[in-house]
Amino acid sequence: MATELEELLEFLSSPSSPLKKAAVGIVRDLTGSEDGLMSLSTHANSLLPSLSRLLSDNKEVSEPAAEALVNLSQNSSLGGRMVDMGMIKTAIDLLYKPNSTLTRLLVMLLVNLTQSDAGISSLLQADDEKMQGLYVMKLVRSFCRSSSDNEDDPFDHVGSILVNISKKEAGRRMLLDSKRGLLKQILRQFDSTSLLRKKGVFGTVHNCCFDAENQLQHLLSISEFLWPALLLPVAGNKIYSTEDLSKMPPELASALSFEREPWDDPGIRVQALEAIYLVILQEAGLRNFWSVNGPRILQVGYADESDPKVMEAYERVGSCLVQQSMGEDPSDISQEGE
Repeated sequence: MATELEELLEFLSSPSSPLKKAAVGIVRDLTGSEDGLMSLSTHANSLLPSLSRLLSDNKEVSEPAAEALVNLSQNSSLGGRMVDMGMIKTAIDLLYKPNSTLTRLLVMLLVNLTQSDAGISSLLQADDEKMQGLYVMKLVRSFCRSSSDNEDDPFDHVGSILVNISKKEAGRRMLLDSKRGLLKQILRQFDSTSLLRKKGVFGTVHNCCFDAENQLQHLLSISEFLWPALLLPVAGNKIYSTEDLSKMPPELASALSFEREPWDDPGIRVQALEAIYLVILQEAGLRNFWSVNGPRILQVGYADESDPKVMEAYERVGSCLVQQSMGEDPSDISQEGE
């Protein structure tokens, strides 16, 4: 005899809209508690396909179904099952369906599913040579085209997806591919008014810089975007002298020729400094850094800094600059993103 929960899940496939709506609402509510998640997880084989099918239903049904899937995907085991059943393709297809009403929820689902290696591989379309990178290109385009002035922009969360995929070498390689030009597009969002978006940008470029040894040419090929993104958050708020500005490229000199709002998030400043460190470990990166008057910018920024962790990151870069100038080899660093 079917249990009450099994009967409830059967109603998810009911031809009756009211029954289906009621059932998915109850399931959604159950996913909001640990006990509910535990009970539902034992029926994942029937539950997940049913919820997936409901994503194409009307909003009254598809929205609670999507909310349930987002909650369920926070469980790594259930998230893995979703990846295996093709949920990333389903989410992308629905995300770019005309007049989609589930944008935020689908993006959040992708954030959760790309916490795993399998999810990242699926999003990168690693097994499909012809289509490889299409999903990521679509997401980057949406991330960069959506309005950062909108405080409720659902595509702000794409930044978290980009951070996830850039933790893996295959993801970094795709983002750094000069033919795709993805990192250049992402870097243009560094001064967004959205803190979530900015965190996504800096987390992504920080991870990409772990491949500086092998991808330095690609990083420096977009230096007119890379250095403003990495240096302006740690440049302090003061107006720079004419002499200092004369030694900088226009994109930096223009921004540093007037007072600026402080970058309040210390985590972003630390990531920017760590990324600089990774680039200047390479000889060509160090030369390029000097060419934009980078050491002077850090000197001025350090004088304005008060956060201990950020100051420590400044000092690490400064120590590296001293060691490099003396011909010493700084200590090795891990080649995997964080």
